Amino acid sequence: MSGSVLFDAPGPNAIRRSRLLSIVFAVVAVVALGIAVYQLWLGGAFYQDRWDIFQDPALWFGARGLMVGLGTTLSIAGIAAVGAMILGVVFAILRNAYSPWVRVPTTVVLEFFRGMPVLLMMLFILIVFSTGAYWAVVWALVVYNGAIIGEALRAGMKSLPKGQRESGLAIGLTPLRTTLEIELPQALRIMMPIILAQLIVLLKDTSLGYIVGSPEIIRIGRQLVDFYDRQGGPYALSMFFVMLAIFLGINLTLSAIVRQLTKRMSRPRRGGRNLDGTPTAAIPLSTRALREIKDPQAETTRLPGSGFGGQG
Repeated sequence: MSGSVLFDAPGPNAIRRSRLLSIVFAVVAVVALGIAVYQLWLGGAFYQDRWDIFQDPALWFGARGLMVGLGTTLSIAGIAAVGAMILGVVFAILRNAYSPWVRVPTTVVLEFFRGMPVLLMMLFILIVFSTGAYWAVVWALVVYNGAIIGEALRAGMKSLPKGQRESGLAIGLTPLRTTLEIELPQALRIMMPIILAQLIVLLKDTSLGYIVGSPEIIRIGRQLVDFYDRQGGPYALSMFFVMLAIFLGINLTLSAIVRQLTKRMSRPRRGGRNLDGTPTAAIPLSTRALREIKDPQAETTRLPGSGFGGQG
């Protein structure tokens, strides 16, 4: 039986069906896209008078322009990403604590934050703490994404072999130092692709700030549409496409960076060098294993006539 442990390798008929379904879905997608473009063309979405406002520099770089909104969006995402990483580490450490008086309340709080919708959290922070729209969005994204990152780090630490923690305790480290110096760095490396993907989701969730009045790019774009529509001409659809292109450009760039980091982190580390300068990988595994288990003092510690080697 060939293939993976979980499933057999597909045979000729399965491969033929898969290719046929792929072609059918591709054709359906192209037809649907063509119909959508045709409907947009009939509605005048591609007429020049729907796009002339984007030649105005004030729309891009004015005091209330798109670049100002984009700067607000990126600043919210940047501050929230740093805060979520710090909070995630704290959650992971407390969630992994020995004491149930620390671990159980942390679990309850973490699950509550994970289950609460981000928008409701923004509204709660804005109404209860009166932080203002900007900081309500920041703190809501910090808390929500910090809970998710904390759970990811905890899962990464749980996936490590038990010997990692036991070795730290055996050399005299406290449980907290074992977590900080041995388990947490390895968990960060293992779960980094998931964490980076979650930070991309965080960037997209900044658009929810439109609901609570945060001056991010979506809200600025909506205000610009209202302003230019009063001067004549519907610009909502063209503004939608422009903001969509901006978000797609940022998110696709970040996704490409995440993929490159994932590939780099998944590469096996190069071995070091031996005392004679040769690479470790150049030594056969059996020879290296023998060198590691060989006791150089074995011959000097054997007693004459002991029967365990040496001359009696």
